[in-house]
Amino acid sequence: MEVSQAEVVLCEFYFSDLKQNKLRPVVVFKNNLPFNDFVGMPISSKLDRLNDDEFLVDQSDFSAGALPKRSKVMVRKTFVISKQVIVKKDGTLSAESFRRLHRAFCGYFGCE
Repeated sequence: MEVSQAEVVLCEFYFSDLKQNKLRPVVVFKNNLPFNDFVGMPISSKLDRLNDDEFLVDQSDFSAGALPKRSKVMVRKTFVISKQVIVKKDGTLSAESFRRLHRAFCGYFGCE
């Protein structure tokens, strides 16, 4: 499935035993990798604790679509994901929300 930067996609991730899996939302951070991969940031709806490197998102952060509830993007857990595990697209972050997320990434990883 083709994706674009700032899209939120639902991905199917398998546990190490390869018998169980979970569906997890992910923000597409960079989509120009070879081998049908993209750089993504996982999203969680568990908001009991918010760390400095976590970025809140809710309905107002989307230009299209949405997540079922207010959530957080975990910047420190950025990783490379195969496009083959994408199940569906949930929406797209607005340009301003994606710029804020990019600043959070650069603040955490020191690219500013």
